[in-house]
Amino acid sequence: MTHDPHPDIAEAVARERALHDPAVRLSRPLAEDLFDPEFVEVGASGRRWTYEEMLAALPGLHGGETGPPIIATAFAGTVLAPGIVHLTYETVIDGRHARRSSVWRRDAAGTLRLFHHQGTPVPAAQT
Repeated sequence: MTHDPHPDIAEAVARERALHDPAVRLSRPLAEDLFDPEFVEVGASGRRWTYEEMLAALPGLHGGETGPPIIATAFAGTVLAPGIVHLTYETVIDGRHARRSSVWRRDAAGTLRLFHHQGTPVPAAQT
């Protein structure tokens, strides 16, 4: 028996996947639509990113204009509260494996936006 994920989880996964699309990463207006203005990321490198820093850097990062593609799998999600979704998934980027966690929240207009993201590298022996 299969069951469809909660619509908010399905929407968050679709929007997370959109962030991996080079066309979105190269378009500030498309990317702005996905990020919450209060967005914060702690990347797999340990660097902390703000909304403006991420939007400025996105075209040149992995999955962007010249970087390697992002291969994302194993999405799972939980609705933490109405309009707040927690996603986990895994990525492989240029042979590097990471476990990722994202929190999406609905804004006043009803749009689900990425509020927080965390990437944790996975050593090759644990992949």
